[in-house]
Amino acid sequence: MPGVFAGGDAVTGPKTVIEAVAAGKLAAESIHQYLQGLELKNTFKVSEEKVAPLRFAGDEIPRFEPEPVSCAEPVERAKNFSEVSAGYTLQQAKKEAERCLNCGVCSECLECTKVCLPAAIDHSMSDEEIELAAGAVILSPGFEPFDARLRQEFGWGIYPNVLTSIQFERMLSASGPFQGHLVRPSDKTEPKKIAFIQCIGSRDSTDKGSEYCSAVCCMYATKQAIIAQEHVPGLETAIFYIDVRAFGKDFEKYYDRARLEHGVRYEKCIVSTVRELQQEKTLRIKYRKANGKFAEEDFDLVVLSVGLRPSASAGELAGRTGIKLNEYGFCQPDEFKPGCTSKEGVFVSGAFCGPKDIPETVVESSAAAAHASCLLSTARGSLTAAKEYPPERDVSDEEPSVGVFVCNCGINIGGIINVPEVVKYAGGLRNVKYAEEFLFTCSQDNIQKIKERIIEYGLNRLVVASCTPRTHAPLFMSSMREAGLNPHLFEQANIREHSAWVHRDQPAAATEKAKELVSMSVAKACLLEPVATSFIEVNRRALVAGGGMAGITAALSLAGQGFDVYLVEKEKELGGNARNLFYTIQGNNPQVLLGRLVNQLQENPRITVLTGAEIKEVSGYVGNYRTKVKLGREIRELTHGVVIMAIGAREARPEEYMYGEHPSVLTQTELEHKIVGNELPGVKNIVMIQCVGSRQEGRPYCSRICCSHAIKNALKIKEINPAANVFILYRDVRMYGFMEKYYKKARSKGVIFIRYDLENKPSVTASGSHLTLQVNDPVLGEQVSLDADLLVLSTGVAPRSDNEKLSWLFKVALTADRFFAEAHMKLRPVDFAADGIYLCGLGHSPKLLGESIAQANAAAVRAVTLLSKDRLESLGIVATVDEDCCKGCGLCVAVCAYDARYLDRENGMIARVHEVLCQGCGACVASCPSGASQQKGFAKQQIIAMADAALG
Repeated sequence: MPGVFAGGDAVTGPKTVIEAVAAGKLAAESIHQYLQGLELKNTFKVSEEKVAPLRFAGDEIPRFEPEPVSCAEPVERAKNFSEVSAGYTLQQAKKEAERCLNCGVCSECLECTKVCLPAAIDHSMSDEEIELAAGAVILSPGFEPFDARLRQEFGWGIYPNVLTSIQFERMLSASGPFQGHLVRPSDKTEPKKIAFIQCIGSRDSTDKGSEYCSAVCCMYATKQAIIAQEHVPGLETAIFYIDVRAFGKDFEKYYDRARLEHGVRYEKCIVSTVRELQQEKTLRIKYRKANGKFAEEDFDLVVLSVGLRPSASAGELAGRTGIKLNEYGFCQPDEFKPGCTSKEGVFVSGAFCGPKDIPETVVESSAAAAHASCLLSTARGSLTAAKEYPPERDVSDEEPSVGVFVCNCGINIGGIINVPEVVKYAGGLRNVKYAEEFLFTCSQDNIQKIKERIIEYGLNRLVVASCTPRTHAPLFMSSMREAGLNPHLFEQANIREHSAWVHRDQPAAATEKAKELVSMSVAKACLLEPVATSFIEVNRRALVAGGGMAGITAALSLAGQGFDVYLVEKEKELGGNARNLFYTIQGNNPQVLLGRLVNQLQENPRITVLTGAEIKEVSGYVGNYRTKVKLGREIRELTHGVVIMAIGAREARPEEYMYGEHPSVLTQTELEHKIVGNELPGVKNIVMIQCVGSRQEGRPYCSRICCSHAIKNALKIKEINPAANVFILYRDVRMYGFMEKYYKKARSKGVIFIRYDLENKPSVTASGSHLTLQVNDPVLGEQVSLDADLLVLSTGVAPRSDNEKLSWLFKVALTADRFFAEAHMKLRPVDFAADGIYLCGLGHSPKLLGESIAQANAAAVRAVTLLSKDRLESLGIVATVDEDCCKGCGLCVAVCAYDARYLDRENGMIARVHEVLCQGCGACVASCPSGASQQKGFAKQQIIAMADAALG
């Protein structure tokens, strides 16, 4: 604004007094020029005086004490208004300036190296270029969160109590700056009401945001709302959303839990502004509801769910590697080749492919590894080196010397349990030689300290009191091995799940329980003995069950990595559900892909294809399976080391909306056949209903593909006949990731979207060949009548009827929805809990074709990690038999779910154990009436010792 000038902190933010004086002088000179009618230029320069030379080396700077500042005597101060402090004379100021280390440029004083405890600073290091010889490159530069400052109407960076979701995640984290304590930044008080605003920087067509959906925000906001309520009892949480995109496996159940069990409120709306009420620092949200009316509501804290953007270095990385990026700056892989880039030998994984959650990231990373493994299969193992461990210390003649390490884990444990009190208690237990508290026991520096303590104090048993051993026990056991101890001389007390988390409201009682858990673990540890493992050879063939697109892809990937494969398909023809797909939403033709892959199967000498084959019996164990397959009247036995379950799923058949009763009611798959067969002439009005039979009792999950299937067909209809009227009745439009642009395109082409809710579903009546639908439009606030020539039902994906049989044959688990259950949704999304068996495709959960292909490649490379080994190691904590006590009753054989037990009839009907098969479940120990069955690491005397310790 002409005539208005500014300077100082109002422009630059906090600066020094000297810089403020300089800014004032510059402003004064600019005002003078303005009043004289001169051109405004920063011609005024503050005069400089070289007080001290610019130096860089620490030894060039003289060391002496600071120059004292003289002050007037109290008696003299009372006589005048002169300054109390006399300040420096020019000579004193120059002398004091000589002490300056010139920290704007490091002066190499090396003080930082003295105070850095991890010794992470090395001033002798210099930049260097390293040249690596590689046969393949996998790019995984990650992503960056959207900069919330670009959406100033929400107040981030202006109001202290407006946080981004990344900041809020750190606030909730036990390792974060607040150690998991949920407080308002403005006054450090616990909030009573929190709002989450979705789609910040996503689904945004302005130049500030991105038009794609970031795919992860709905679920991480739901997770954060639930965790926040666990941190602050009685907390109210509300999520302001456009569409809830809970499209992943079991995501819908998590969303339902948030609403129905935790009371998280979901408000479908558009938020316009966030304003701060200055005195209380409360935040007022103004938003427009789904019915078009405006509302205002106050919250103590507002969390902005920011979207994902490509890494700032993505463009430079693409330029160096010669790969193509899409219009959003992410890598542009082929729809049917996930993990591959436009350049041969360069692969991609993670969020560089596009926004995605952790399970998809892990899957696509493994898929990229599979492509690289195929490319480099002939060189496998040529540059690997086996990790070496020190010789194992013989502790058989030593008295138990136990080390106890208690994890604080921030608010997770230390926020409830008095950890120092537990450590003190542990230190006084019998045979405990050393006890110590760590903030995070599993951190790398503390793992190193544990190894040092083992050596320093001569420890021969280890007890860690922390969280679940399911995820952390292997880490601590490995550290023992690196310190020269048998890894099975370890016991873990789970004081997080078993005490802190279940007794949040009783800290004193939780502390006492933690002491008891530690006491029990120490009692057991004193009786632990070293456990030796055994080894077996590996059959390097694979069995792929299922000949759909996932099974075909997995078989080709395994063969490409150098292994023989049996592909078993129950149907006479390969292809599965892909046979009913004729175009994708991106415009590609799955039939061309299917034909090409089937030809590759038939031409590959490593792959044996068995169609019309039914799996009848499975025996053996990891690395050495035997599967009997029925081919017509013939039974053929296949031997193999691993299994990949790729048996697919089926289109669900609706039981409502007159399906099967009226010829004009059909499914999306049937509509696609009619479109391809040019069977829609004269059809003018098409109504599609989403979530038919899904997201409700009987089939509570989201089938993930239905929204894209409907919009794909709607766009194809509009392409063939632009005058056709297409209506899509929906509950939430789940066009995640880059598919959002097709949702936008459908609206621009005239496809009409009308929302309905589960409590007020559409109704349909028939009049001859035509149908009439009644649906309540929440925007108009009234009932709408639609005439339809065709009614198309989006029915979703249902599991195959023979899943239970295969689950029993292969001894793998099913979910409540009868899909196959992976070992861990995020960390092991293509593994079963049983070693040597992997899964992919629609048998795992509903997914798009490209996602099935990615998961198939991921399963293949996971299988190769086992097939490529020379031998397999047993579990260690396996069952044993006391031959003197065994009566040969066979009960242990009957209860063993892993076929690890058998009766040795040639040696007196004594029960034996296949160690490599035994999974350490303990069923045989519990069933043995004579006490002959024992289990390493869980001997009866150890369990009794734990019980004695618990009972005092």
